[in-house]
Amino acid sequence: MRQIPLDAITDAAKHVYKAAVRTPLIKLDLPFASGNGPAPEVYLKLESLQPIGSFKIRGAWNAVRKLTPEQMKDGVWTVSAGNAAQGVAFAARLAGVPCSVMVMDTAPETKLRSIAALGATIVTASYDECWRTVEAHASNRMRGHFVHPFDDDDFIAGNATAALEILEDLPDVDAVVAALGGGGLLAGIGTVMRAKKPGVRVYAAEPETAAPLDLSLRRGEASRFESWKPSFVDGAGGKSVLPTMWPLLAALSGSLVVTLDEVARAMKLVAERARVIAEGAAGCAIAAALSGRAGTGKVVAVVSGGNIDLARFASLVGACDK
Repeated sequence: MRQIPLDAITDAAKHVYKAAVRTPLIKLDLPFASGNGPAPEVYLKLESLQPIGSFKIRGAWNAVRKLTPEQMKDGVWTVSAGNAAQGVAFAARLAGVPCSVMVMDTAPETKLRSIAALGATIVTASYDECWRTVEAHASNRMRGHFVHPFDDDDFIAGNATAALEILEDLPDVDAVVAALGGGGLLAGIGTVMRAKKPGVRVYAAEPETAAPLDLSLRRGEASRFESWKPSFVDGAGGKSVLPTMWPLLAALSGSLVVTLDEVARAMKLVAERARVIAEGAAGCAIAAALSGRAGTGKVVAVVSGGNIDLARFASLVGACDK
């Protein structure tokens, strides 16, 4: 059974702030309670305020800082929809080594501009080629040391430092919800909660167009989501759960599948009530928390990133009914 040692996470917390910042946890001021039962108290963990606008900087720096000079002699590379690419590019610049990234051709322009601004070389590829690279941990098109965007123990340990902060700021938290892309964030959060406060429920949030973990949990094994469709939720919703990640994700409390309309409405709500711009993946977590399906009490939605083209954001939230 694959496990991430708590010692590895506490060690990451000693080093991660060379690149990342400690992000705030704020309570979402809801105008009214929805549904018939008691509504949850929803809190937002604002990873969108990281220097690259995403939690991925935590895992990327923790993974890169542990590489040897020999491993980095030809530079580093990763594959990403945009946020992990920015994280690894930022970490590589901090470490003083070259970086290249294989980026999905569906990545928003704002993420591509940010990757280029960090000095990384961009190699575009189809979603299918990128996902095959994720599964194989390799590509003959790339050069240097591969930093996996989620299936890497050091990357996961770095991500998990966000969970340590949640417990420090909200010791009586009842549940945490985060979007599932590959599972590196949720694996880290789940590890911390099981070790330090096992009563906390940890849920994945997935869009209805790409929900491989929900399918996997129902089947009891890592599964492929055959009806996958691309959407504006570009940072979450993979085509499958990797078998190597399954032991870490099977222990979660469940997966909450949300509609794209629910995601857009959640993005609009937090923009109006908290002045927070959330990208689609973060909107999934917020929508799931607001639905009440994560339970009552104090529920933290991880705003995993805020990297979305503003014109696209305006279009999505503007299309929501009043």
